[in-house]
Amino acid sequence: MSATLIPNTETADYRELVHRFRDAEVRIREQVRRVIVGQEDVVEHLLLTLWVGGHCLITGMPGTAKTLLVRTLAAALGLKFKRIQFTPDLMPTDVTGTDIIEEDVTTGHRKWTFVPGPIFTNVMLADEINRTPPKTQSALLEAMQELSCTVRGTTYQLDPPFFVLATQNPIELEGTYPLPEAQLDRFLFNVILDYLSTDDEMLVVSRNTSGELPMADACTNAGEIREFQRLVKMVPIAESVSRYAVELFRATRPHEASAPEVIKKYVNYGASVRATQFLVLAAKARALGHGRYHVTYEDLRALVLPVLRHRVLTNFHAESDGVSVDEILRRLLEAIPAPKD
Repeated sequence: MSATLIPNTETADYRELVHRFRDAEVRIREQVRRVIVGQEDVVEHLLLTLWVGGHCLITGMPGTAKTLLVRTLAAALGLKFKRIQFTPDLMPTDVTGTDIIEEDVTTGHRKWTFVPGPIFTNVMLADEINRTPPKTQSALLEAMQELSCTVRGTTYQLDPPFFVLATQNPIELEGTYPLPEAQLDRFLFNVILDYLSTDDEMLVVSRNTSGELPMADACTNAGEIREFQRLVKMVPIAESVSRYAVELFRATRPHEASAPEVIKKYVNYGASVRATQFLVLAAKARALGHGRYHVTYEDLRALVLPVLRHRVLTNFHAESDGVSVDEILRRLLEAIPAPKD
């Protein structure tokens, strides 16, 4: 294989950190399974989001345990958790916080005091984010990208790690405000929370109607998670694998010569450079989670759909032919297979 693009990782400290990462991930999954039934792929994608330091958009029908899943994961990670229910009348200051005037009862002097909003946390659940106007949605942009928020000209830093896990309801679209492309591109994944199998649904009914639900115990902490995020960036990736990621995502842009016919016919806009970086980082985290210390072509291909389904914008031909984004991406993977080396 080609020369790797990373520094030397053959050290005792690196191997010890890898061992701690694998042990923490196994224990976190065990704690989540105590509360959440099924949804293994969704749990994996959420964990990848956290290890990369990104944000995740969760699309699912009402009553599919989106809030419970995020709350349970935050508890297993040992992180602070807050939830915002997005509504049409929510204001940006309801997210970021605001300044209030306080009076000193002894001197009578007044001063501005900043009251932090719910964004000052580690894991923030933005519930039904598409139900609030763009002005309030945009209050998240600075926090998601810069780990800070600005109120009345003063910038306040957020304590890392900071993750936004936003939910969307795919039905009842009347009165909603679709997220602008600039904000969608800041989400690492768009994962689909689907219905459970019959056996899993039976287990959920049994658990929730016969006693109190168990609680997840903390398996790690904020400091260790930051170490794991640095570890993910150290995972080796061969130049050939990295080049395949670039070629695959460049092929989503219809003006590129390498774009297959399905892209040129159905796509208006393809993936950004940020998307390619996210794919490589997520593939590194996936490799670690699967007990490997290098990225493979399969790591990349397994994550194409959740990374791209909210970034590839289709045209009216796709709508008229009833072709979904996921179907276009599957055909893209068929058209551009992984190299045989």
